[in-house]
Formats: sequence, structure tokens, C-alpha cells
Amino acid sequence: MRGEARSYAAARKERTADTDRWLKDLFRTASDGDHVSLVAVGSLGRGEPAPGSDLDLVLLHNGRPDVARIADRIWYPIWDSSSGLDHSVRTVEEAVAVARQDLKAVLGLIQARHVAGDPELTRKAREAVLAEWRADSRRRLGELREAADKRAQVSGELAFLLEPDLKDGRGGLRDVQAMQAVAAAWVASAPGPRVREAHEFILDVRHALHVVTARGADRLVLQEQDAVAGLLGLLDAEALMRRLAEAGRTVSHAFDATWRTVDKLLSGPAPRGRRPLADGVVEHGGEVVLARGVNPRTDPVLVLRAAAAAADSGLPMAPATVSVLAAQSPPMPVPWPEEARDALVSILGAGRAAVPVWEELDQAGIVVKLLPDWERVRHRPQRNPIHRFTVDRHLIEAAANAAGHTREVSRPDLLLIAALLHDVGKGWPGDHSATGEVVVRDIATRIGLPPQDVDTLATVVRHHLLLPETATRRDLDDPVTIEKVAATVGSREVLDLLAALAVADGNATGPAAWNAWKAGLVADLVRRVRSVLSGSPPPKPPTLSAEQAALARHGGGAVRVAGGNVTVVAPDRVGLLWSAAGVLSAHRLIVRSASSASAGSTAVIEFSVIPEYGSPPDPATLESDLRLVLAGRLDIEQRLARRARAVRPPRVPVAPPRVTLVDDASATATVVEVRAHDRPGLLWRIGRAFGECGLDVRAARVETLGAEAVDVFYVVDRAGRPLSDDAQRAQVRDHVLAALR
Repeated sequence: MRGEARSYAAARKERTADTDRWLKDLFRTASDGDHVSLVAVGSLGRGEPAPGSDLDLVLLHNGRPDVARIADRIWYPIWDSSSGLDHSVRTVEEAVAVARQDLKAVLGLIQARHVAGDPELTRKAREAVLAEWRADSRRRLGELREAADKRAQVSGELAFLLEPDLKDGRGGLRDVQAMQAVAAAWVASAPGPRVREAHEFILDVRHALHVVTARGADRLVLQEQDAVAGLLGLLDAEALMRRLAEAGRTVSHAFDATWRTVDKLLSGPAPRGRRPLADGVVEHGGEVVLARGVNPRTDPVLVLRAAAAAADSGLPMAPATVSVLAAQSPPMPVPWPEEARDALVSILGAGRAAVPVWEELDQAGIVVKLLPDWERVRHRPQRNPIHRFTVDRHLIEAAANAAGHTREVSRPDLLLIAALLHDVGKGWPGDHSATGEVVVRDIATRIGLPPQDVDTLATVVRHHLLLPETATRRDLDDPVTIEKVAATVGSREVLDLLAALAVADGNATGPAAWNAWKAGLVADLVRRVRSVLSGSPPPKPPTLSAEQAALARHGGGAVRVAGGNVTVVAPDRVGLLWSAAGVLSAHRLIVRSASSASAGSTAVIEFSVIPEYGSPPDPATLESDLRLVLAGRLDIEQRLARRARAVRPPRVPVAPPRVTLVDDASATATVVEVRAHDRPGLLWRIGRAFGECGLDVRAARVETLGAEAVDVFYVVDRAGRPLSDDAQRAQVRDHVLAALR
């Protein structure tokens, strides 16, 4: 994606010149310049200081006895100006010795820049440091790589974070500096023009961030993104983050290529010879290259065949080979020949090995040539905390995950293609499942799938969220739920594809989107729908288990805690579920789902819970508080209010809550879906609003996606019937919304 973003490069150049003039003046008043020099390292040394950057300076000398006085006359005016200062005073020998042991010091001195004084001292120090860096490159580059890995572990990947670290994130400024250091060791080439362009953009973003925050910040937090985008001449925060994702991935891709070069050169000569991998494709020197005499201009499928060979063998494609294929491959015929489609499926079927190969093709612009609709999702950010990746990276991650489930479906090829394309509609306005169905029909026809397969693929993309959303937001014991899903999927083949895709998609999204609880619910839903599709009747609502029945015979309040399951038994009454939920919330338990059954005048409620943090609370304390609430002797509202006051409000504005009454979701209850920003006691507040409307909650499905709650309730009136009166339905909606504000 390209845009006309404003650049701060001229401002950085001007600031460097202004700072140099000031430092020269300070140096002139402090010293005669004999046997002493002032050297800039860090951002000033590289000529790329942002407004909030510190000054990193080294005062070099050749044993002058008055060097401390000289240093004071330079450092104190800088401190008085409120500028940040990182400084040191060293002889050339001391500078070389420190650089020998300290990675930060050596990286600074490699790119040191003379500012004032004796230029010979600066030259000697820099050349000595460079000589040792090159001579000891095997050890020092290993140290450099270890530092980069640790940074990435701590700071994550710049391209995929909601609030990326522009300096330390993977693909950020320090990775460019690391590549420059590798080039200084004469082991790999310096970053090329695409990396330099990406680097300049990241510098521009950091510069604008310093202007917006009036301080030296490196993390681009959500609330600053629109302002930073405005300073850079970009439309909004989404445009900014898309450009930034592109820049970060460009740097990361080049960074990986640099280390492959380092590994090859430092590990000694690669085995000679060429090993055939596919027609026109061989392995040479640990990389996938084209066979001698092969002409890419006459073979449009060669690019996919080479990529499939790379993914299947777990080898990288040689950069020169990728460049040749990008420049010389003719357009793929439409519809694609069967060999091209098979090669695409082979790439995706390689699992994790497909991800770096796809990234190579994407960085070279090959994917967009093959699938033009890919451009709309390329580098597109997903601005919510549950997603780990941009849309395009999420899609290839999902396809890689789907490769582990191909034995579970009758059409593994359709599963892999569906995983690759299931979110392609996010590049278009509207519901991405609906737009995705339209787009995927075009793509499926383009790649040569027969009409029946096009229909199947379109159905899977249209309904790829059906199973996880139904499992977590509907009562699976309600026959209507199972019958509606069965009618929607229509066949065992589609059901199995959707089930495998749900797992692959969820794991590619992140831990907030997929976990053992959700996996169990989806598996239960699939089992029930599969039974209906085979002709069996829907399962009847469950009766009490032997343990539940034994508890119910006691008739009083009781609590049983077993892992993440909490069973509450108490005299049946309106509002029991949400009263119990309030107790659980007060004890730091997050409710994921809730359902209730009755045995005479006793209700049995099953909660699925997880601790908000730490270990689960003591069951005896839970039971005691529950009895107190039922007896009206515990003010749970006051306790929850205290908890709510202790919770920090969201740092950015959140969308207003939404309450929807879902028609035709159940024949025996009214289904109310609530979406709101999550906070302690949310379920209790919603339940209390139902109680004020004279309703009882028969079952609940509660899910938290990042900071957003998606809660679904099956409610009935005092006579145990669903709501039919429009005025009453409107009252329920208004009461719940009022409780959420």
C-alpha cells in the first residue's frame, strides 16, 4: 500500500545540523581541540534524531589531564537546557576495550560521527572498533542475534501489535541498526532501497509521536494514533497502522534474509551439487533455485511449483530466484490450470513451512498478481486485542493450522483454500462473511474450481463463524439451536469443513478467541448437529445428574467447585441466577456460561468459570456468601460497586452497549444478546435488570473477547413463556441498556 505520507526527513537533517553547531560552540569554549574530540553516537550519530531523542556523546582524549574540566564545560550546559544526555569520557584504548565487551557501545561506535575537536582521534577509535568487530564477527554477530531475539520476545512484532514499539519491536528501528552492523562486519550487504524506505517511514512515525506527546516515546499507543496519522498526512489511524505494518514486515523480511546470509557464510561452504525438487526446481546451497536452462517467461505455473517445493522441503527460496520469478513470470491463465491449483494446495498443505514461503511471495508482489483480491487485505490491521495478526497474515496462519486437520474432512483441498480465504471479505465494506462469500466465488472461479466446489467454498466462507458463535452464544440444549445449524450447513461435508476451520481460525486469532472451553462447546455442537444430519432426533434437554439430584434433595444453598465448574443449588426463585453470579464476581470469578435446571422447588445452576487472577476462591466461603445473599443479609451490590471503582477505566473511548432481542432462536424462551465493554459484575447488573422487568433467566452464554463481553440470555416471563408483547420487549431492552451505563 502506498500513500502520500508527509516526511520528517528534512526536519531530522536540520535538527542534526543545529545540534552539531551548538555542540561545536560548546566544545570551542571548553577546549583548544588538541588531543580531544567530541563524537556523536546513537540517533545523533546516525543523523536521525527525533524531537525527544537524547544526546549520546563520547568525549575522546589522548591522556589529557584536564579532560574532566573539558567534559564538565560541555555536559553542564546540555543538562541546563533540559536535554537528555547519555555521555562518557574515554581514551581511544578505553573506547575499544568497552566496545569489545559491550554490544550497545560497539553498535554506537561503529556508526560514530565526528562533531568537533581532533578528527584523528575519532578516526582511530572508529577504525579500531570496526577492525575488532570484523575480526571477531562470528562471536559478536551471535551476540547481536541473541539480543535481537530477546527484544522480539519482550516487545513483540511491530507489524502485528495494536500498540507497537517502534524501536524494539521486531521489524523496528533496532533491527535496521542490527542489519547495518552486519554489513559493517562485511558479512552481508547493507539494507536495500525497500528497507531504507521502510526505515524512513518508521522514523517519521516516531518523529510525529514525539511531536504529539512532547516527549521521547517509542510505543505508539492507541490514543495517539489518529494524531500521529494527521501529522503524517494520512487519513486516519487505520491508514497509519497499515503503512506501519507494511514497513515492519519489510524490515522483518530483510532481517531474516540477512541472518540466513550470516548463517551460510559463518557455517562454511555449503555442499556442492543440485538436488531436483520439482520440474524446473532444484536445491542448491540449502536454498530453492531454478534449474539451469529453465525459462520462467514460458511457464506461468513455475512460480507456484517452486514455492510448493520450498514449502514441502522446508527450505527458503533464494532471494535471486524470487526476484526473477516476480519479474519474469507471465500472467497465470484464467481459469488456472489444474497444476497451478494443485501447487497452491501443496503450499498450504505444508503447514507451518507455508508461512515463510508465502511471505516471500507476498513481499515480492507475486501473491497480488496471482490473486488480485489479496491487495485489499494485505497489511490490513485488525484493531482489536483478540487478533494477533494483520488480516493477510492471519489468513496464511489459519491455512497453516488447517493443514493439521486435513485428515478430518472429505475435501482437504477445500479446507485449505477456505482457511486461506475465509476473511477475505474484510477488505470490503459491510459484514465480512457476506462480502467474503461474493469475493470467494470470484476467486474460486478464477483458480478453476468446478461450480459445485465453488458453491461449497462460498458456503463455508459465508458461515465460517456459525459454529463458534452458536456454541458460545446459544443454548445447545434448546432443539431449535441444533435444528437451525443443521439446516444452515445442509450436509455432513460442510459441517466437517466448518468444524476444522473453526479450530484453525481460532488458533490463528489468539488465546482470547480460542481455548479449551470454546473448543469443547464447538465439539459438542458439532456432535449434536451431526446426529441430526444423520436422521436422529435432536437430543432432549438434560435431566439432573445423580450428583445434582443428591444436592437438590438438601433443598438449601450449596456450592460445589470442581475445576472450572461451579454448581449452585438453592430454593428456586426469580433472580437466583444473577444473584449467584454476583457472588461469583465478588470472588474474582469470571463467568463463561451458565445454565439452570429444576427439581421441584429447587434450582440447580451450573456455571463455567475461570479466576480473574490467582487461585480459585475457597468453596466454603462461596457457599457462605451465597446463603447470605439468599437470606438478604449480604449487600452484594455494594461489594461489586467497590470492585468496579478499583478497576481502571478504559484508556480509549469504547463503543456504546447494544442489546438485541433475537427472534426465532428458541421456541421456549426469548433470546437477548448483550454486547458491552467488560467490567466486574456485568452479568449481575444485566440479570438484575431482567428481574426488574419480571423475567427469569433460564440459561446464559457468556463470552469475553479481549475487553468486550458478548453475553446471551434465554429469558422467560413469570408464567415461563417467551416475550411476545412489543411494549414489554422494548422495556427489557431499555432496562438492560440503563443497567450498562
